[in-house]
Amino acid sequence: MARHSDFFQCEKCGECCKGYGGTFLSEREIKRISRYLNIDSASFLRDYCQWSGTQPLIKSSDSGYCVFWDEVCTIHQVKPRMCKIWPFIDSLLIDPTNWDIICSMCPGARTNVNSKDLAECVRQVLAEYERQWES
Repeated sequence: MARHSDFFQCEKCGECCKGYGGTFLSEREIKRISRYLNIDSASFLRDYCQWSGTQPLIKSSDSGYCVFWDEVCTIHQVKPRMCKIWPFIDSLLIDPTNWDIICSMCPGARTNVNSKDLAECVRQVLAEYERQWES
């Protein structure tokens, strides 16, 4: 059975925290992060989010990094699902070649991996996240 460490070892470089889009937030995540920051949800949405259609996502700073990146994630304890599961994102189950894109930007992602094993690992990571989220 493949383990996530067979595919990825985080180097804490912050490259996954850089660039526009992707970190959409659920209502539950908005509430968790707002509580962590000790602000109300409306203030959080106004000050830390931008909109893509009707969905909020975390803003990027002028540096191109997530507004919560400061050499480390400043909301690590309550970071959104997308950040917690990275790089084992749902789209890998649809198109495993997305792993090549991830490898091109993430020094912690291993290249030349078996796509079946990677898909199984993604399923495991997503299931584990759901189990933790429910508890």
